[in-house]
Amino acid sequence: MTRVLLAGVSTRGFAESAVRAGYDVIAVDGFGDLDLRACATEVHVVRVGGRFRARAAVAAVRDVSCEAAVYEAGFENHPGAVRALAARRVLWGNPPAVLARARDPRRLARVVGKAGLPAPRVRLTRPAPGVRGGWVVKPLHSGGGDGVAVWRTGRGAPMPRRSYFQERIVGVTGSIVFVADGRRAVPLGLSRVLAGETAFGADGFRYCGNILGAAGDPQFPADERLLDRATLLAQTVTRAFGLVGVNGVDFVARRGLPWAIEVNPRYTAAMELVERAYGISMFDVHVRACRHSLPTFDLAAARRRAPDAVGKAIVYARRPIALGDTRPWVLDADVRDISPPGTRFAPREPICTIFARGRDATACFAALARRAAGIYRDVGRREARSA
Repeated sequence: MTRVLLAGVSTRGFAESAVRAGYDVIAVDGFGDLDLRACATEVHVVRVGGRFRARAAVAAVRDVSCEAAVYEAGFENHPGAVRALAARRVLWGNPPAVLARARDPRRLARVVGKAGLPAPRVRLTRPAPGVRGGWVVKPLHSGGGDGVAVWRTGRGAPMPRRSYFQERIVGVTGSIVFVADGRRAVPLGLSRVLAGETAFGADGFRYCGNILGAAGDPQFPADERLLDRATLLAQTVTRAFGLVGVNGVDFVARRGLPWAIEVNPRYTAAMELVERAYGISMFDVHVRACRHSLPTFDLAAARRRAPDAVGKAIVYARRPIALGDTRPWVLDADVRDISPPGTRFAPREPICTIFARGRDATACFAALARRAAGIYRDVGRREARSA
């Protein structure tokens, strides 16, 4: 059995996929959840100052013996950490030089523009008061919506360090996930991105889930055209940056066109929905693509066959809490990323991930919201019993 090291902020989803595909998993992440420990052979938890740090994670597993290494969220902005992670191991994923290109917002805007696709304007200096349009300010090393804010022209606040400005496009935020071999891309899923939803304890631009709809789902106007253009977007960034394995591109959908926001050159949270909806082994296609073998998969046909929408949401703490006995949650297939009993959370920290289905995206969102309300009630009861 091939032994693989998975490293990232939260590795549970990809770890479960890898184990189902027949791999022996060693994981290093920032949580060490109960369901990760249930599937991985070995788990290392790394938090520095309350946060996951890629370089600290690499140091923690420097002497771990394994055949291959795969990184997830938290590493795409740190090519040096990826290089160190892959020392003496085969790297299944985009190499450091590719990450540096793919994560450059100005380069992305130029690449998609040359392909005839829309992209928000990008600038590194503050927009003057007379500059047309709205803007968001984003960290260059962004992730999960942290640090992203609407820019108020003329407010007098200093520009955050290592940030850039991106034109704010009005539309529906979405994501296309795909697998690539450096030259070609095969789309695997098209989903709406959930951010700032109060039903899940999120605010601002904070990421809190995805909903994968069937063909024609009204969550995306001009759905068929959007899939066609988003597929072209995936092909374009693959060729331009040399992407391999599984990747994603976030966009804002407007009149059937995807306005590219950023490339996520690694496993993304939406991919777990692809595995649930279409039965694709995401880890298996990732490894095969890194060996230059792409699957034959027709996303348009799969979306037409899909009976409903499937979604996931991250449930964030709304107040300081200490979890009671969470072990019963492990038996529920629609609750994941389960922290051990006694874990303490500050407001806006993730408690768990939930899943739901519905006849369409609207019904799916409502089902997720009901499930989140149930989680909050359950947390309150278990907290009271354990007090």
